[in-house]
Amino acid sequence: MRYTNSLSVVVPIYNDQEVIAELLRRVTAVVETLVKDYEIILVDDGSRDNSWTVMQEERQQRAHLRIARLSRNFGQQNAIAAGLSLTTKELIVLMDSDLQDRPEDIPMLIDALLADPEATMAIAQWEERKDSRMKIAVSRLFQHVSNRITDIHTMPRLGIFRVMKKSVVDELRNFPERTATAVSLLYYIGHKYVAVPLKRDARFAGKSGYNLSKMLSLTFARILSFSMFPIRMVTYLGALLCVGSMLAALALVIYKLVGNVVTGWTSMMVLMLFLFGLNFAFLGILGEYIGRIFLETKQRPNFIIEQVL
Repeated sequence: MRYTNSLSVVVPIYNDQEVIAELLRRVTAVVETLVKDYEIILVDDGSRDNSWTVMQEERQQRAHLRIARLSRNFGQQNAIAAGLSLTTKELIVLMDSDLQDRPEDIPMLIDALLADPEATMAIAQWEERKDSRMKIAVSRLFQHVSNRITDIHTMPRLGIFRVMKKSVVDELRNFPERTATAVSLLYYIGHKYVAVPLKRDARFAGKSGYNLSKMLSLTFARILSFSMFPIRMVTYLGALLCVGSMLAALALVIYKLVGNVVTGWTSMMVLMLFLFGLNFAFLGILGEYIGRIFLETKQRPNFIIEQVL
């Protein structure tokens, strides 16, 4: 065997019935040449197709396969957290199910991690991605905004695909937050990581579950969970508007004193609508933060594991 460490491979599954068999074939072919002690953990995130049935059939043929089923769709990030909570080995591989992350690259990630004794993660850094232009653009925007206005600063083009030491996963369990994503918390912990340049393949089958709405939702989740920038922006903008309003009022008084009557209800209505719109935007930002406080105080679980086989 190439390594003496034990290994867990965690893969969230959602509507991937066409991919599961090939995914397991390729992952098993790689991992069984690397370590003697390993487990593959598939987490069904409330799939609406036959993914769970396929996973059960595969489990009958693979002694190292563990499968878990969430009670409903909780989202990829929560499925990741569920999978990580089930790991028992020294090293943990996290990857997507669509085979854009190539199982054959797992040894490169492990080598990079073990070569640096201070690192706790080795993360794929995409040299080439076979994704849509929109998805790539949103991903770059997400990384840029995150680095600028949050406490999380990452290298460009990092993916979910990574190998981690169990210590960083154990540390993750100390965070009881309900609104921050698992991957964001892995970065927030602050342990050293190494980036490994890799190429990302096209999807093996099916369509990506990540649409524009979900990608923007992840962006806002990181911003609102790890930054006070939106609230501070509102404060600064409000102060500027107050100063501007006072200057405008002074100008109107001067115009009145010199006999120039200010007319123009249209401009006044435009100004009022602008200020009201801005006010509602402020309230929306405040509501987002208050809503997150509300969700945290209820302490509802991020996921419910219905069954583990």
